[in-house]
Amino acid sequence: MSDLEHRIKQSLEPVLELPDPRQRISAYHDMPYALFRYDPEDEFDLRKQVTLLETRLSQKGKRVRRISLAECLDEAMRSQRPLEEWFTAEREQGVETIVETVHSVLSEYSPLVDLVAARMPEDPDPLRDVVFILRTGALFPVYRTFSLLEQLKGRVHVPTVLFYPGDLDGAAGLRFMGVLDAEHNYRPKIF
Repeated sequence: MSDLEHRIKQSLEPVLELPDPRQRISAYHDMPYALFRYDPEDEFDLRKQVTLLETRLSQKGKRVRRISLAECLDEAMRSQRPLEEWFTAEREQGVETIVETVHSVLSEYSPLVDLVAARMPEDPDPLRDVVFILRTGALFPVYRTFSLLEQLKGRVHVPTVLFYPGDLDGAAGLRFMGVLDAEHNYRPKIF
C-alpha cells in the first residue's frame, strides 16, 4: 500500500464516513473543510484513489460531489475570450502577463470562489453530502488555493476536502506544487 493510499484509508476516510464529520474535519464551524496534501507527481494515483474512496463512501450512504478546479478555470477563461485567443495572447504578450491576466479573471471578472460555490450541492445535508475539490494543480501558477479557501468561508456547509498538490513546510505550511514559497496561514486541517 502506497503512502498516499494509506493516508486516504487510515486518516481521511474514517473521518468522512462518520455520521457527522464536521467536528473532526475542522475546528471552525463556518469552515467545514480540510486539505489533503499529496505529492504533485502522484496526481494520477490520487485520482484513482479518490475514485475508490468515493465508491466506498457511496456504499456507506454518503453522496459525493466532485468539483474540478480545472473545469472552473476553463469556464472562467472562456467567459472572457475563446481559448485560442488566450494562446495567441500568451505568444504575443508573454507568460508573465497572461499569468497576471488569468489571476485577475479568477479574482475579479469570473471569481473562482463563485464558480466553486455554484457547484456545491443544492439543499446540502452535512450528514450525507461530501465534496471533493480536485484538479487543484490546474491553477498553478496563476492562483493560490489559500485565497480560495478564505473566500469560501461561510459558503460551504458540508464536509469538503480540497486535494492539494504540494509540499508540507513545518506543521501547517504548504508549498503549492512544491515550488511556490510556503503559505503558513492555512487554517483548515491538513491530512
